[in-house]
Amino acid sequence: MSNPVFFTPAGSLGQVVLGSTFVLEGAEARHAVTVKRLTTGEPVDIADGAGVRLTGTVVDAGSSTLTVKASEVLFEEQPEVRLVLVQALAKGDRDELAIETATELGIDAVIPWQSERAIVRWKGERAAKAHAKWQSVVTAAAKQARRAWIPEVRSIVDTVALAKAVADADMAIILHEDAKNPLRTVLEELAALPNEGKPREVLLIVGPEGGISPREVTRLSDSGAVTALLGHHVLRSSTAGPAAVVLASDVLGRW
Repeated sequence: MSNPVFFTPAGSLGQVVLGSTFVLEGAEARHAVTVKRLTTGEPVDIADGAGVRLTGTVVDAGSSTLTVKASEVLFEEQPEVRLVLVQALAKGDRDELAIETATELGIDAVIPWQSERAIVRWKGERAAKAHAKWQSVVTAAAKQARRAWIPEVRSIVDTVALAKAVADADMAIILHEDAKNPLRTVLEELAALPNEGKPREVLLIVGPEGGISPREVTRLSDSGAVTALLGHHVLRSSTAGPAAVVLASDVLGRW
């Protein structure tokens, strides 16, 4: 089995070297000791959520601290093509299921989208709480997947702001049941483009249960987005994004 992963704040592993010790504190340490029941001699990974991963052995397990001796400290590079899931808000926690699964599958960032047909609305205090909940969901999923990077949950956007993000992206793909081109074909065209030596960012845009409105498709297409057909069946908003991440990771050589 792979080692369990616990997170520490970004940058906190910067001074750790081979053979030195690191003390994990706070809620993560208490979880490691009281829930996972880690004891002296057991292997463990500690990641800072920004690419640094410490692999080591527990040398002391206190009531609220975990001391680990480092056997390896590595920095994991970001992929050349970053995948960003633009997830429309959905009822019944389907949006949270989508971002959770997409994180386990390797998504690099998430953008909440307040689309026209979304029933759920983020306003006022609810917006801040909902954003924090999404970040918590993504963090827990990254831990489950043993990732060194925690995907960023960016600020919520409306369609106007999303159109600007589409214009800035290297590619933006609207998953749509009326599209003519298969998603695989669109991704293969991207993979065939010459690598200019800098990371590229691809937006995968998923609508709500009611679908993306024609007006939104036009607005995003005018900003440079392309529509793509994910498959023969119409998937739920909680399924479409993760399915697209799987296909994109394969075609773009991320797996």
